[in-house]
Order: sequence, then structure tokens, then C-alpha cells
Amino acid sequence: MSETELTFEQAQTELERIVERLEQGQASLDEALALWERGEHLYAFCREKLDGAQGKVEELARRVEQARPEPQA
Repeated sequence: MSETELTFEQAQTELERIVERLEQGQASLDEALALWERGEHLYAFCREKLDGAQGKVEELARRVEQARPEPQA
């Protein structure tokens, strides 16, 4: 699956599996390094998605605030 097709949820699930695998401590050194590198990549991908979503939510909140009518005195 390419990065353009990867969803946040898929990346999160894969990252959770990698963490579980590494915590078990049964991976060879080479496999553990490869898993760690993939995990870092997935973490960065998820962080980027979350930051983008946060930016969108903040923008929508600003729009709502700006569209709110001024209170009448």
C-alpha cells in the first residue's frame, strides 16, 4: 500500500502492531531495526495527519466565531 492510499487508522494499527512486536523482544536485531524505522515513519505520518486535522478544526472554529452575530446591547 502506498503512502497516498494509507489512512490514519491503518497507519495507527500498523504502528500498534510494531510496538507490540518490539515489546515482545523476540525480533532479531535486523528485524527490530527495520520495525523501528517503519514505526518512526508511521509515527511521522500519523503526527502530520493529526496536525493537519487540528489546523482544520481551529480554522473551522475561527469561522464559526466570526460568523456568530454580535450581541445586541
